[in-house]
Amino acid sequence: MSQMLVGIDVSLRSHHVQLMDEKGRDLASFSVSNDLPGADTLIKRTIKAANKSNSQSLRIGMEATSNLGWHLAHYLQDQFQAYKPNLNTQIYVLNARKIARFKKGYDTLPKTDRIDAWVIADHLRFGRLPHEMKDTIQFEALQRLTRTRFHLMKSVARDKTYFLNQVFLKFSGLRQDNPFSSTFGTTSLAVIQELEPEQIAAMSIEELIDFLKVKGKNRFNDPEEIAKYLKKLARSSYRLNKAMADPVNISLACMLSVINHMESEIKKLDKEIAKIMKAITQTLTSVKGIGDVLAAGIIAEIGDINRFDNHNALAKYAGLVWNKHQSGEFEADDTKRMHTGNKYLRYYLVQAADCVRKHNSEYKSFYQKKYNEVPKHNHKRALVLTTRKLVRLVYMLLSTNKLYTPQERR
Repeated sequence: MSQMLVGIDVSLRSHHVQLMDEKGRDLASFSVSNDLPGADTLIKRTIKAANKSNSQSLRIGMEATSNLGWHLAHYLQDQFQAYKPNLNTQIYVLNARKIARFKKGYDTLPKTDRIDAWVIADHLRFGRLPHEMKDTIQFEALQRLTRTRFHLMKSVARDKTYFLNQVFLKFSGLRQDNPFSSTFGTTSLAVIQELEPEQIAAMSIEELIDFLKVKGKNRFNDPEEIAKYLKKLARSSYRLNKAMADPVNISLACMLSVINHMESEIKKLDKEIAKIMKAITQTLTSVKGIGDVLAAGIIAEIGDINRFDNHNALAKYAGLVWNKHQSGEFEADDTKRMHTGNKYLRYYLVQAADCVRKHNSEYKSFYQKKYNEVPKHNHKRALVLTTRKLVRLVYMLLSTNKLYTPQERR
């Protein structure tokens, strides 16, 4: 069966298309607009070229470039069968990094849309491709929410770091050694927003204790101890220049407002994610520590688990693999994790592993063992290795759709 390759270089306003036969010969090269009429033109011209070259199958590829090719990929998937049902059509959404590396195999190729489309078509001809695109709209719908949540969580973390830098300007001692369990707790924020170090140092211990009781709603076991420590921190802290006081306080209030708003939006997303998860059959949430949100983040990125041959393939897709450095008789013991893979899937897997280790004795002991093996970066290393262990479980649960039974209960 003769095959025609279709490489598409996607962009915001237009796509460049390269048609190539299975021997690498150019059949056609043209551009179409990034809209419905352009997509229809692409289909008609491709079918015309396929008829002329007697091709019975099409292999279509485009890079996963943001969302610029999303509509086109799904439209082609739906409409090619409508235009010509007997034409076997496979669509591939390709990793842009792999395409770039493939292009480096040629000595000198300029960077143009036409050349990029030609490289994609040639890559399709050589094979070693990912699984072709399937109808995964339910996973992609879930993905919109989980990826948005990912970006909001990253923004909150970044803004909290910026907020803490401002706290150091206002109350350096509190930033260095906060006596509260969390800087972003209600009482801690009340101290930051409503009091100056000079005020705390000048207040009587009774006044400060009353303040802490009111703001903490009498939840502190020993408010007097915290009050004394706060006064100590206030006396040792730097004094902020009066010209800086108002700008710093405004900056703190502004950042806190942004953080609170984003956290409220994250809660809204979590509710919507939980609603969608009710319609998805899965057993990940049978693992204590993995709730709807974490399960959704994992499932949305994996999609159909049958895309992966085994848990090693899934780990590679998530970027949870380590380079092997071997030459002759030498093999390095210390190797680095490969900085590739799906960052969204890796994030949700790591978050899930961090929760599971707190509830599951098997994962807790594994984490602790890895934590004790090295003198530095203990938590980060142990958590990533625990995540890699969790990938095996995730693969098994999604493949078999069986409920998880903890080892200690068997």
